[in-house]
Amino acid sequence: MPRPTPSPPQIHIFFLSYIPCLVFLCLLSSAAESQIQDQEQQVLLKLRQSWQDPSSLDHWVASNSSSHCTWPEITCQEGWISELNLVNLSINYSIPPFICNLKNLTKLDISYNNIPGGFPTVLYNCSKLVYLDLSQNYFDGPIPSDIDRMADLQVLILAANSFSFDVPASVARLRRLRILHLYQSEYNGTYPEEIFGLSNLEELSLGYNDKFVPSQLPQNFTALKKLRFFSMPQTNLYGGIPETISDMEALEHLDLGMNLLTGEIPGSIFTLRNLSMIDLSFNNLTGNIPEDFGKLKNLSSLSLQFNQLSGEIPEGIGRLPSLSDVRLSNNNLSGTIPPDFGKFSPLSRFEVAFNSLTGALPEQLCHGGTLFGLAVMDNNLGGELPESLGNCSTLSVAMLNNNGFTGNVPGGLWMSRNLTALILSGNGLTGELPEELSPNLTRIEMSNNKFFGKIPSTVSSWRNLVVFDASNNLLSGTIPTELTKLPSLVALLLGQNELSGNLPTAIVSWNSLNTLNLSHNKLSGPIPSKIGLLLVLEQLDLSENQLSGLIPPEIGQLNLNLLNLSSNRLSGRIPNELENAVYNTSFLNNPGLCASNSFMWLNVCNSQSRSWSKSLPINLALIVLLVIAVAIFVLKLAIFTIRALSGLKERDVIRICGSGKVHNIIENRSGDAVVIKRISN
Repeated sequence: MPRPTPSPPQIHIFFLSYIPCLVFLCLLSSAAESQIQDQEQQVLLKLRQSWQDPSSLDHWVASNSSSHCTWPEITCQEGWISELNLVNLSINYSIPPFICNLKNLTKLDISYNNIPGGFPTVLYNCSKLVYLDLSQNYFDGPIPSDIDRMADLQVLILAANSFSFDVPASVARLRRLRILHLYQSEYNGTYPEEIFGLSNLEELSLGYNDKFVPSQLPQNFTALKKLRFFSMPQTNLYGGIPETISDMEALEHLDLGMNLLTGEIPGSIFTLRNLSMIDLSFNNLTGNIPEDFGKLKNLSSLSLQFNQLSGEIPEGIGRLPSLSDVRLSNNNLSGTIPPDFGKFSPLSRFEVAFNSLTGALPEQLCHGGTLFGLAVMDNNLGGELPESLGNCSTLSVAMLNNNGFTGNVPGGLWMSRNLTALILSGNGLTGELPEELSPNLTRIEMSNNKFFGKIPSTVSSWRNLVVFDASNNLLSGTIPTELTKLPSLVALLLGQNELSGNLPTAIVSWNSLNTLNLSHNKLSGPIPSKIGLLLVLEQLDLSENQLSGLIPPEIGQLNLNLLNLSSNRLSGRIPNELENAVYNTSFLNNPGLCASNSFMWLNVCNSQSRSWSKSLPINLALIVLLVIAVAIFVLKLAIFTIRALSGLKERDVIRICGSGKVHNIIENRSGDAVVIKRISN
């Protein structure tokens, strides 16, 4: 029979009787939740205590006014702790087992700390954990062979630790893994090829493990259809890149750099339309750069440097709309640089150094206003530098050296506000030094060019300069004292110019100067003694000038590993500390210099004559008296001789003593008689 419907009064009575039960149950539930939340907070406070109360967790304090769910390291869902993000908190102690009392913990990120010991197997009890990041710590030893007990893990990041031995096969039994990062550890064995059977993997990073046993790419690695990020640099890979790489249809990031790969770049790689980053650098790849690179419209980074690639740079690469990072240095590339580089994409880094490229630099490298790194050195490039470089305010490093560039440096380039290093050496550039430089410029190398004119007195405003190399140019005039006011200068190289005049006697701020080369100029006058006060100076070359006077004794106090004062007009004795075999050739072609050791290739100083010179007024009288005494003795000897020869005829005496010819005089004694026989010519 159907159940009778209660009358309205009965319904009213029913709900009135039921409401207290609902309230009671809600109160019970609320009390239970509050108790569990209190327990979770106690776990956190206990964690902090077990880690010796790091200052980074000072805010972990129990409070009635706020919940621990508001602490920045904690994420809660429905009032329960679901995530601990304990990144870079200077934690120095191991993970305690009671951390798994947080029953709803799904994510633990404890990266960038100083946690020691082996893999924390206490985390096996965190039954809901799906995300574990232990990277950038000091964990060591093997990854446990039963790590597959953490069966629900989807993210496992163990990178940058000291884990060693093999990567165990049990890792490949974590079937739900989407992200696996094992890079940069101390593995000295192998990794299981079964990893490439994890069909859900989206990111796989095994790189920077240079102790891995050398191996080829596994045949099955291309079976990862969902893989977006694949990174195995510096893992001792050898052999070729298989054509089947095209099967990895989701691939966006491919990094196989710093290995021993050979052969050509497979053409099938260009069917991967999602590729945004390719790094095949530091291998032994050969052949041309394929034209089909120009089809990868999503490509933002292309790194093929340090291979043996040849031929020309394909035109299409310069027209890729997303390309920002190009690194093709250290190959055998030839031909010209495609002129469209920078025109259609926000180029930020352009490196084609150490090839055999010819022609001019593309005019619009900085068209997108994002270029910060330019390296084209050691090619056969020529022509004038693009004027657009003078308007490239983002440029930080420009390395243009050892090419055939001519003309003036674009004026704005000297003042580019973000420029830190400008390397122009080994070209045919000309013009004068600028009055002002970018305030951030720390390094100028402009040797072996045709720069001329004086070093401006405004050089004192180049405050952050660390290296200034302008050797082998046509610079003239004097070296201004203002140049000695640069407090950060470490190396000053002005050799092989036409600088003249005296060296600055005042050295204001050269407290960091390590290298000073002013050789092969026309400098004159004395060597300033203040150079001897440059306590960190290690290399001093003042050779091939016209410097004169004494070598300051202060220079002998320096700890120099290179000293060259040759071919000047220096005089006097070299400082005692410099009479060392290390400086055996440091003083050549200074006729006025002397030393106490003959091996110095110098005249040996006469110490006696030097001591006489100190008391010359007293000794001069003694010398005069000695000369007079010698003269008297010689006169008496002459009188005695004449008397002994008185028996000779006058004309014979004259003929013997005054003829001016060579005589052989034979002396015989017979009583008092002396017989002299003249030998005619």
